[in-house]
Amino acid sequence: MKKRIFIAIQYLEIGGAERALIGLLSSLDYMKYEVDLFVYRHSGEFMKFIPKQVNLLPEIKKYTTLSRPVKEIVKEGYIDIAVGRVLAHLKNKIFNKRYQAKESIAIYQYIASYTTPFMPSLYRRGEYDLAISFLIPHNIVREKVLAKQYWAWIHTDYSYVGIDVDYEYPVWNAFDKIVSISEDVTKGFLSKFPTLASKITLIENILSENFVKEQAEEKVDLSFLPSDCIKFCTVARFSYQKAIDRAVYICKELINKGLNIYWYIIGYGGDEAMIRERIRETQMEERFVLIGKKENPYPYVKACDFYIQPSRYEDKAVTVREAQILAKPVIITNYPTAKSQLNDGVDGVIVPDSIEGAADGIEVFLKDKDKQNRIIAYLKARHYGNEFEAKKIEKLLNG
Repeated sequence: MKKRIFIAIQYLEIGGAERALIGLLSSLDYMKYEVDLFVYRHSGEFMKFIPKQVNLLPEIKKYTTLSRPVKEIVKEGYIDIAVGRVLAHLKNKIFNKRYQAKESIAIYQYIASYTTPFMPSLYRRGEYDLAISFLIPHNIVREKVLAKQYWAWIHTDYSYVGIDVDYEYPVWNAFDKIVSISEDVTKGFLSKFPTLASKITLIENILSENFVKEQAEEKVDLSFLPSDCIKFCTVARFSYQKAIDRAVYICKELINKGLNIYWYIIGYGGDEAMIRERIRETQMEERFVLIGKKENPYPYVKACDFYIQPSRYEDKAVTVREAQILAKPVIITNYPTAKSQLNDGVDGVIVPDSIEGAADGIEVFLKDKDKQNRIIAYLKARHYGNEFEAKKIEKLLNG
């Protein structure tokens, strides 16, 4: 008998966790598993990458209200969810004012706590052997799905972000296993929830080398890329975490040092207006270019000379490994989990986590052709795919 697995995520728009889920789904053994995927809102560029063996469950209208505008859902009559979301935002304002976190993600748990009681049950799907909540908030899977085991994934460095520990603890504690994507992510999580150490297990984000390399060969218009210059590429959401606003100033510093660079950013997000303002004030319009959202960023990464991840914090950036698969020298800032991302000087370089320090570190690396060639040779010789990580699920389920 095949084991039944339920997996939930809010949507499949472009993002690291969403890409990691597609990697996981593509690596499961469907001779052994029957997989139901519940995407709360059927939207996002990655929907088309769901493997055909996966049973995509029908969209349930009320679950889509979690990520649509409040005014819109009020017009549709979902007053209970609208009130819950408004109360969650009010509580989040109080939390942020009290704790002054650098970046708070407490809002997601508040929304879940105030709205999950009003969501329809998913028990009619029957009992699953395993129910997976792949991305926060996790209340819905634990409270609305019937399963023998419940697992929740961590994709965030909890040592850096602000969370309401009292609100989140009972949710995490209700799961049988908490899956971390890296050792540093585990450390960050346990800095907030030390008593949950026995529930933690490590399963890294799954990437397929063949998929990345095949997608990189897609024909796209790259005629806008200049020749006879150094081309950087970054793929990221426009958010505080990814620090694209700071990257503008790093680019300015490098230009001031006399380096002939162009920096291309693939992505989207709420900070776009602010980033464009930084570009205007530094007069970097020609050198720091926002390409926009691309469902397939790989041809652009392949066409550039270096991949840069300028983040303020990360869990374990999927885009870094994807660039390594394409044998691109990777430069990352020294965020808290940087050393778990790459081996400095071997398969990439880590530069200081500041504007001036990053610019100086990048300059030194750009002038060291021998190191660049050594790193490229290492990347070409190494296998970066890790489809075998999916085997851990089988082992844990049968254990």
